[in-house]
Amino acid sequence: MSELGPMILNVKGLHKSFEDKDVLKGIDLELYRGQIVALIGSSGSGKSTLLRCVNLLEEISDGQIFLNDEDISEPTINQDEVRRQIGLVFQAYNLFAHLSIEENITLALRHVKGLSTAEAKAKALALLDRIGLADKADEYPDKLSGGQQQRTAIMRAVALEPTLLLLDEVTSALDPELVGEVLELIRDLKAGGTSILMATHELTFARDVADWVVFLDGGVIIEEGPAKEFFGNPQNPRTIEFLQRLRRRAGDA
Repeated sequence: MSELGPMILNVKGLHKSFEDKDVLKGIDLELYRGQIVALIGSSGSGKSTLLRCVNLLEEISDGQIFLNDEDISEPTINQDEVRRQIGLVFQAYNLFAHLSIEENITLALRHVKGLSTAEAKAKALALLDRIGLADKADEYPDKLSGGQQQRTAIMRAVALEPTLLLLDEVTSALDPELVGEVLELIRDLKAGGTSILMATHELTFARDVADWVVFLDGGVIIEEGPAKEFFGNPQNPRTIEFLQRLRRRAGDA
């Protein structure tokens, strides 16, 4: 993948244990600028834990994580500085219920980026306009659909211009008819050059939009490769079985 340009994220031999349970067992992962890497796998495979380790929300047990060639897993690292470079959006939108959606975006712009109130407001409105929600700027989250809340949460993360955007199953809590609008936003972000590591169960989206797909099972990478190749010609029997099971389930839905 070296022809893709600068490496943004390099995970080497990552292990994570909770007491006596090994959740990640030696993960090696690379992500390059402007690339989408999709993590797929069953619940409990380690996808969310991997994202939380990359964002330093979980202390790793062993291995190294490099962001732009800096070892961010070094114990002396300033974690707050690192997190300013990484946006993380969960499946639960985590918007502040007592703030309007405009205020949800301007809060970090003012306190993290140091923008003036006027500058933050202008940027927030531009971002909301980009996702068709400028007319909802003064609304509170509970007045928006799940898809609108999730798109706002993603734009709140994007507003800080992160080096890397982490998305953790951002469509899994949405009604099926709302999934498309969130996936379309991710497609637009990719077109704009955003570097994204995302855990997803949306296989069609991963196939069509991701550059690289990683199949995790039991905390181990079972198979990985370019998206079209991965879905078109999987090699590992466990990968084949997992994809068949998900496709059957989708067919039954």
